[in-house]
Amino acid sequence: MAIGPRLDLRQSQSLVMTPQLRQAIKLLQFSNVEVSAFVEEELERNPLLERDDSVDLVLERPAPDQRSLADDPTGATGFEDAPAPPDAADTAGSGALAEANAAPLDVDYTQNYDPGGAGDGVPMGRGGAADFGDDDRGIDDFAEGSRTLRDHLGEQLRLSFDSQIDRLIGAHLIALLEPTGRLAVEPSAIADALGLPTAKVEAVRERMMRFEPTGMFARDLRECLAVQLAEKNRLDPAMAALLDNLELLGKREMRRLMTICEVDAADLNDMIAEIRRLDPKPGASFDAMPLQPLIPDILMRAAPDGSWILELNPETLPRVLVNQTFSTRVMAKANREEKAFVAEKLQTANWLVKSLQQRSQTILKVAAEIVRQQDAFFRRGVGYLRPLILRDIAEAVEMHESTVSRVTSHKYVATPRGIFELKYFFTTAIAGTLGGESHSAEAVRHRIREMVASEGVEDVLSDDAIVAVLRREGVDIARRTVAKYREALRIPSSVQRKREKAVPA
Repeated sequence: MAIGPRLDLRQSQSLVMTPQLRQAIKLLQFSNVEVSAFVEEELERNPLLERDDSVDLVLERPAPDQRSLADDPTGATGFEDAPAPPDAADTAGSGALAEANAAPLDVDYTQNYDPGGAGDGVPMGRGGAADFGDDDRGIDDFAEGSRTLRDHLGEQLRLSFDSQIDRLIGAHLIALLEPTGRLAVEPSAIADALGLPTAKVEAVRERMMRFEPTGMFARDLRECLAVQLAEKNRLDPAMAALLDNLELLGKREMRRLMTICEVDAADLNDMIAEIRRLDPKPGASFDAMPLQPLIPDILMRAAPDGSWILELNPETLPRVLVNQTFSTRVMAKANREEKAFVAEKLQTANWLVKSLQQRSQTILKVAAEIVRQQDAFFRRGVGYLRPLILRDIAEAVEMHESTVSRVTSHKYVATPRGIFELKYFFTTAIAGTLGGESHSAEAVRHRIREMVASEGVEDVLSDDAIVAVLRREGVDIARRTVAKYREALRIPSSVQRKREKAVPA
């Protein structure tokens, strides 16, 4: 057998990750916010893509189950055929003439406020103030913008101190303030940085702790609460002793606290209730960002026959079109390089539209299979959530597990039981006793939470007792698993729960 180099011709298949394929995979795992941002970037880069705003002309469309096809076979909403309103300028002009004819000649118009006029800094139009048109601005346009915490404290600083040195110290303290309202830097370090005595810095800080909101510039939780209690004239020796032992309060060592503070159980309950009414982070809520609403990707509702109807949320679907007319017009007069550029952009635009459509179909297909397998959860509650893994859905929809994982990440469905991420329905299985049916880990955690919530003062369940109850219900679970689930649910131990129930706070 001769040994030497030779040429062989072989044929094989391999998956090439083209830029278009990478784009399709990225779109599949993006959330609806990320997809909208990606489409906006493509609209700016690609001249052949344009936004489909045709549906935006309709102010409101009834839901499919609320629209009567018998009354309107075409599915029209009635907005398109409505008569056009009279011209706004004509209406405003006729109204102005009517008021001018009805008003007496000796009216002093200098005492009238004209919103949107020159006094508001609005440039004069061709016909006078704002072109004699109606002012479209609302009260929100005249409202003062929201102030930050530092602006609020800076204004109090200028009103509270006359000395320039005190104002300098106060401005430095405001600059070092944490978002929660605490001061993490030692006053001695601040004094060294400013070249001033520590007592001077401490005097300014103690005065600024009474600023609104009270408790700012505190060094720790005890000092923050003490300032607020002193402001309410509630900082007596017993309350001060309680603040000195906050770690015992966290452990619910009520008997030791009653001995230290020299009070009975009723007085201790009143003191704890007083502390709970205080703000441990007075600066956290001042600059808090408004909560962003969670927009679901899929809408779910019950059908008249008892089944479920799934549809994609139109608010999360970016609508883009390919301008074929523009590309044809450019191709007819373009040179070779321009034709290559237009052909590339046309291919990219078509691929994006196809990828968005495929993404929508894949999400709907996977969500429908999840709803089918978790039907008992939607009908009866969390206790009937069945164990489910990615492989179960992947085999049912004939997709790869990685594709199902991408589809279910950051995708939400609005159900009659609330809004859930699709990942929520995938839980590990816990074996049943005597070879019975397995149980979902989420359902077991829900059962543990129910048992703890229904405890009484004399029947607090230990982890071993919870294990015994679950095994009687057919769940084969270990004690360490119960302890892990309890800690994940932030449920204290049975010893601490007994202390809390013995002296309720």
